[in-house]
Amino acid sequence: MRIDAHQHFWNFDRVPYIWPTKDEEPIFRSIEPPELAGILKEVHIDKTILVQADNSYEDTLYMLEIAEKYNWVAGVVGWVPLDKPDETAIRLEKFLENPYFKGVRHLIHNEKDVNWLIQPQVIEGLNVLQANDVPFDVVAVLPEHLKLIPILSEKLPNLRMVIDHLGKPPIASAQFEPWQELIKQAASNPNVYAKISGLNTAASPDWNAEDIQPYIDIAFTLFGADRLMFGSDWPVLNLAGDYKQVLDSVEIAMTERTDKEYQAVFDKTATKFYQL
Repeated sequence: MRIDAHQHFWNFDRVPYIWPTKDEEPIFRSIEPPELAGILKEVHIDKTILVQADNSYEDTLYMLEIAEKYNWVAGVVGWVPLDKPDETAIRLEKFLENPYFKGVRHLIHNEKDVNWLIQPQVIEGLNVLQANDVPFDVVAVLPEHLKLIPILSEKLPNLRMVIDHLGKPPIASAQFEPWQELIKQAASNPNVYAKISGLNTAASPDWNAEDIQPYIDIAFTLFGADRLMFGSDWPVLNLAGDYKQVLDSVEIAMTERTDKEYQAVFDKTATKFYQL
């Protein structure tokens, strides 16, 4: 079994997405399951986790419809209004009636306030997730976002979180700080996981596996294989490569890893984290 723990679909006729835009021309169009199905067969990926692309109920309902139709979609990471805890509780209860609903994400990088996640009302909303053992995907695009994770860990010690795209390390500039120290602090909580995903779009245009390997190695040191999972970030990855190139680069970077570590990153971790 090989699982892609992070991919997207969008239909502009169904959902008023604010991203992608015309600036991301290769992916500025409706992109739906038939386009990915053939690619998954070619690269031998068996299941995927479909992740929200908009802070809206429309997007979550659209994804759940897809999960019912395509047996290779193992689960959906949807959205609830975390800054409205009472509504979060009501909507979460309803969504959890659907067996494909596996987690929650909010596009925090689109909020004007970089500290949006630690507002009192959002902490209350996240506490609803914690009480229901629903994991939270953290879109830590900026160092300021990574800084919030230890704060959340202290306030919500039993909330399971996963850092999308390894917190977007500065691969293009071949730098490591402050990313390395910040993600080290985040990883100190055993309930914090990370996705080896979205690294190609953080690299320079002529990137290769050697460019991303040091960052993957650091992730293994900090999290261990049991808290790491592979995600393609398709179709966003098409802005700087293709699915096979991204998958091959991760496999090359993991050449020295054991079979057990490989199985964790490509199956066991995602299965455990999302309770597939």
